[in-house]
Amino acid sequence: MKNSKSADQKIIESVKGSPAARVKVAVTDIDGVLRGKYIHKDKFLSALDSGFGFCNVVFGWDMADQCYDNATWTGWHTGFPDALAKIDLATHRRVPWDDDVPFFLADFTDAEGGPSPVCPRQLLKKVLARGAKQGFKVLAGVEYEWFNFRETPQSLAAKNYTKPETITPGMFGYSLIRAGQNQPFFKALMEEMPRFGIPIEGLHTEIGPGVYEAAILYSEALEAADRAVLFKTGAKEIGHRFGIMPSFMAKWNAQYPGCSGHVHQSLSDGKTNVFYDAKSPRRMSRLFESYLAGQLQLQATGRRFLGAGQGDVGHGQSHREPARHRGLGKIDAHRNALSRRRYQSIPGGRGVRCRGLIRHRKRP
Repeated sequence: MKNSKSADQKIIESVKGSPAARVKVAVTDIDGVLRGKYIHKDKFLSALDSGFGFCNVVFGWDMADQCYDNATWTGWHTGFPDALAKIDLATHRRVPWDDDVPFFLADFTDAEGGPSPVCPRQLLKKVLARGAKQGFKVLAGVEYEWFNFRETPQSLAAKNYTKPETITPGMFGYSLIRAGQNQPFFKALMEEMPRFGIPIEGLHTEIGPGVYEAAILYSEALEAADRAVLFKTGAKEIGHRFGIMPSFMAKWNAQYPGCSGHVHQSLSDGKTNVFYDAKSPRRMSRLFESYLAGQLQLQATGRRFLGAGQGDVGHGQSHREPARHRGLGKIDAHRNALSRRRYQSIPGGRGVRCRGLIRHRKRP
């Protein structure tokens, strides 16, 4: 959501008054990985209107910085020139574990100043604008399940990236004991993430050695997406202080469940939850049924985005978990749930996923 001019001016004055001479800016690359740099405060202020250059190689390589040999938008044939990035003042936050340095996200623009067609954040803005024209506000919340290793970049490289040591052994989901054994890291995630603009609703251990799950407080979809990409980088930066390396790789070991992600989704008309219908036997509005049917119809395409990288071989263990738990999107669970009519709703609630299903809970 765009700030008012007065709100923007307050942010600018805040940066000017910051004791730090640097500002941290970042963009998301083609894989949704955060890429960024520090710039001098004066450079930041001069770039507010004109933007700043950022090498467009971030749309021409993979997560290991290996350049694609079949790209057309950018590549060796273009020389990987700088693209123009415009700072979004509405994304302002401070990084509590980095001396409260000011932080901003930026969007790529084309040569005419319009949205870049390959910028993930610009694409999301375009989709949300289409929904807004139909009178819908999209609300979303993201959950992550990820592994944590007792490693550093150096120690893992020395092992040739094999047999990383998890911070705790065995399976012990929802364990207060396991959480207490790494209390400083657990506490830092809960207390420092909100100060970074990422409020955490809940944090607990999950199934798998060294696995945590974090539920990020829902918000409008653009802010939810920002929080999601910032959480992964933030968790890794916080973890490094404690000798812990968080990993969000889809499945690093065939013996264990894979990492997972849940995207809670609701539509609002600005006043009420339009997914809810008290007269429906399933408490689902026709709009909600259509929305869910659309997700099922387009699941093959959607799964390409959910599992775009190597190592994405599903969430579950073939010998332990039923098929409905396999895959990051858990699409099969939604189909099965719809056929069994296992949906519940509460008036005024918001849509959330629960064990692969969508249901509703009241707002706090």
